[in-house]
Amino acid sequence: MDNRYDILQLLHQVAEGAVPPEEALSQLKREPFEDLGYAKVDLHRGVRQGAAEVLYGAGKTPEQIAGIAQAMGERGCENILITRLNPEAASFVAKAVPLDYHPVPRLAVAFPGERKALGRIVVATGGTSDMAVAEEAALTAETPGNRVDRLYDVGVAGLHRLLSNLEPLMSARCVVAVAGMEGALASVIGGLVDCPVIAVPTSVGYGANFGGLSALLAMLNSCASGCSVVNIDNGFGAGYLASMINQMEGIS
Repeated sequence: MDNRYDILQLLHQVAEGAVPPEEALSQLKREPFEDLGYAKVDLHRGVRQGAAEVLYGAGKTPEQIAGIAQAMGERGCENILITRLNPEAASFVAKAVPLDYHPVPRLAVAFPGERKALGRIVVATGGTSDMAVAEEAALTAETPGNRVDRLYDVGVAGLHRLLSNLEPLMSARCVVAVAGMEGALASVIGGLVDCPVIAVPTSVGYGANFGGLSALLAMLNSCASGCSVVNIDNGFGAGYLASMINQMEGIS
């Protein structure tokens, strides 16, 4: 039971007499979290936020990642995101739970299930070198049921490439702009669209890029309205926020 709809269905079953109130209470009492010793798995994250807990793979052992994912899967969680998962750890986890692994962004989905394709999110990159971060954003957004269109290598060094894709940009509910170097892509897109733009600075660039700091500062100083900025290389944060924007009530 990993989301509010499961709990609502349980309450309907109680109202219809199909499930005794005592059994429903027992199910709900088991739900808030499970203490594994090395992790307290938040099993009510889906109820509060609409999506299951996301696992950050870096810094965890393969055994810990597999244990957390297994505990969530046993409680009915599906499409569990695991970010920053190296290939060796992914191989281990895949032996313990069903796993879709994407090596470019180092992201996996445990217990993959059916997904919708709601609305429209566009993920655009300045260059091909930004694809790892962009794919983290795109897959993070796709997993909870959003339609994602990818526009890769459309940076300002060849602006005609971006301008030839105005239709998907202008029909999007949210755009994620991923760029390193001087980070100008977010400002250009922000001046073209009427939806929120989430700027993701990447660490792609030469010495004075300072590991993405130059792109971060440029994006923070954008004069285009409607641009927000996440941390350097934080494709996950951008994709998650884009999903929330795309699925806001009242947006059609």
